[in-house]
Amino acid sequence: MRIFAISDLHLSNAENINKPMDMFGDGWENHAERLRSAWSDMIRDDDIVLLPGDISWGLKIEEAIADFEWLHSLPGTKIISKGNHDLWWGRINHLNTLYDDIVFLQNDCYKPEGTDIVIAASRGWPYPGSDEYTEHDEKIYSREIQRLKLGLDAAVRKAPGDRIIVCLHYPPSGPDGRETGFTELLEEYGVWKCIYGHLHGYPAFLKGIKGEVRGVQYQLVSLDYLGTRPKLIYDKETDA
Repeated sequence: MRIFAISDLHLSNAENINKPMDMFGDGWENHAERLRSAWSDMIRDDDIVLLPGDISWGLKIEEAIADFEWLHSLPGTKIISKGNHDLWWGRINHLNTLYDDIVFLQNDCYKPEGTDIVIAASRGWPYPGSDEYTEHDEKIYSREIQRLKLGLDAAVRKAPGDRIIVCLHYPPSGPDGRETGFTELLEEYGVWKCIYGHLHGYPAFLKGIKGEVRGVQYQLVSLDYLGTRPKLIYDKETDA
């Protein structure tokens, strides 16, 4: 069993949704077809793929279903957490009745069988001092920190001592590694790895925290940053 990650799929398979991504640069040309090809080559049925946000352009769940069906046709178990463009996101209990190979993760954790890994997630949000942050963001910023804490608490209860992987959509800090409410929680709970997306194109790719900082390993997994190829972040056979 292996764990891969890729965010910002920005799918638009519903007939009434027309959101081509080509306008955002060469990295987005035919991105869904390129992703399907890479995914089919790389991912096995017993693998897990973490998808931290911005999955579908659908505004309602009915419009996002075509994109879920697209994901359902691909191998592996998919763990979806919320991004800023996932306006279709609704009641988590209902979402988790839709597919047996897609898990929607919020305020909770997911424990892959036979591993010492447990996964938690939050949308995250712009942090104080970041380019996107304004005084109007404080309420949502604080709420997303609490959502992350709920997931981390669930992880500790369900799998005490296991290594924790956290999925965020927004980067939890900048390239200077400044402390934020998110990084403080990740460090407090001894998180092993944190993956995130949201950043697109150069020089935006440079704006997120990367590498090991104060004991936590940070990785950017935006689709265009990865060239549409899911990134391997854990392999049970090598335990790395």
